[in-house]
Amino acid sequence: MDSYPLLNLFWTMLWFFLWIMWLFLLFKVISDIFRSDDLGGWGKAGWLILALVVPYLGVLIYVIARGKSMGKRDVAEAREREAAFKAYVREAAATGDTTGPAKPSGGSVEELAKLAELKDRGAITDEEFQRAKTKLLV
Repeated sequence: MDSYPLLNLFWTMLWFFLWIMWLFLLFKVISDIFRSDDLGGWGKAGWLILALVVPYLGVLIYVIARGKSMGKRDVAEAREREAAFKAYVREAAATGDTTGPAKPSGGSVEELAKLAELKDRGAITDEEFQRAKTKLLV
């Protein structure tokens, strides 16, 4: 440990952290380039080449030039996802989701209540109750 002082360890950790943060920013910029509707194919290619060939400077220039619209696109995408989720929930609640596990309908709930009452009175055994319940729920 004497050959690598504590201060050097802190500097190494700082540079590693900054490198990881830059990688996150690079991936964010590249994904923003591809999802941007206001750029044509050549514009996207130019920004991508700039970001990859001159990495630090290219990402910095992109964030300065298009940073405000990056945020707007993020907000718009989040709103679209939220609206799609809400529409899906409304649709699933209105029609009943058939992709999930089977849920008992109103009639099945009544039948389950009758079965539980029969079991409580001792008219059927636990095994018979479980078999009938399984048939109702499946």
